[in-house]
Amino acid sequence: MMFGSEKRAEDKKRETAPKREENRKKSGVKHKKTKLKQAGNGNLSCWFGVGSAAVLAGCVAYAFFRRGNAPGIIGGIMTVSLLLAGYGIYSAIIGFRERDRGCLTCKVGMVINVAAIISFFAVFIGGLS
Repeated sequence: MMFGSEKRAEDKKRETAPKREENRKKSGVKHKKTKLKQAGNGNLSCWFGVGSAAVLAGCVAYAFFRRGNAPGIIGGIMTVSLLLAGYGIYSAIIGFRERDRGCLTCKVGMVINVAAIISFFAVFIGGLS
């Protein structure tokens, strides 16, 4: 008797499968890809990049207002900018490794931090003149 009831269940599945497929096609519902959250370390990387760029811009502005009379203060604070940018790059690399997360913020944070480091070395090597 078990064999007969199993066979009937299989027959019912075969009969209803084409109907379900037709209904799905008629309704126009397709399988949607789930929206991925952004990587947490990528967001952190963006914040470090923005902070690093702000510290760098503040130091350059302070140097112009003081007309170059505070090199020790500016040099010390600009190293903080370099450290923030370095940690931002590290956070972006860690963010790329997060599973089931989007990495757009990691890419943006990486670009911001690399631009801050290049700007730092441009100011350090070339000076403000």
